[in-house]
Amino acid sequence: MPFQPRVAILVPAPDYYENWQPAFARKAAALTATGLIVEQRVWTDPGDLSGCDLILPLFAWGYQRDVATWYALLDRLEAENLPVTNPVPVLRWNSDKAYLSELAAKGVAVVPTVEVAALDDASLADARDRLGADDVVIKPAISGGADGTHRIAAGDAIPADALGQRRLVQPLMPGILTEGEVSLFFFGGKFSHAIVKRPAAGDFRVQEQFGGRETVWEATAGAQALAAAALAAAPAPPVYARVDMVGDATGKLHIMELELIEPSLFLHHAPDRGAAFGTAVYAAI
Repeated sequence: MPFQPRVAILVPAPDYYENWQPAFARKAAALTATGLIVEQRVWTDPGDLSGCDLILPLFAWGYQRDVATWYALLDRLEAENLPVTNPVPVLRWNSDKAYLSELAAKGVAVVPTVEVAALDDASLADARDRLGADDVVIKPAISGGADGTHRIAAGDAIPADALGQRRLVQPLMPGILTEGEVSLFFFGGKFSHAIVKRPAAGDFRVQEQFGGRETVWEATAGAQALAAAALAAAPAPPVYARVDMVGDATGKLHIMELELIEPSLFLHHAPDRGAAFGTAVYAAI
């Protein structure tokens, strides 16, 4: 019988509130099609991982709500020299959106961002001045699924969950309300597919749980080049990647974030239904 590598996918605890199983099934199918044996391990308590040929944090959903446990897991994976994809240095770097300032310093077009150590009225006013924007979005530096993300127009009070907390302040990018947010997917460094996500009427968040909807998008050469430039800044080449970007008032695209940990990959929109994803993961073993 040919060798069949064992892959452990990190998943949420059984009582996790989001429905992750359908997306898991698509990713698992793409991996098993290459000959991999896939098993689930709860990311907060994955047990003995020494027998795994590869560990994938593809469904470590909710890590932003238990940051200490997440970083402890990364430390453990590194200390035990376990095979992880994406590599632990990439996961650690991508966990905190402070990496956006690194991208900007390297000349990559990112959504303008001001980091505030403890958000209050004075620091918010200063951030607005620096950004030249009254209508802003605030978000935790370690976040996911739009957790703790708020739109604050001129005159709005700071939400209670953000007051006194470390936050990133960004202008509300006009493109999010008109064209939507686009996501480009790369496997093994090669472009696979792209989608555009549009928010529900009256909202700015594009996630499905807030009424957002996605459709296939034909990625331009410029969008692909911007994504590649952003990914080149990572500590190591990512095996899988989602690059989210949004347009400004002129339509110029800016990086919103890189998803290199547990991104939804929308494989049902990929022309090959995820074959390139499976191949890239297998090649990482």
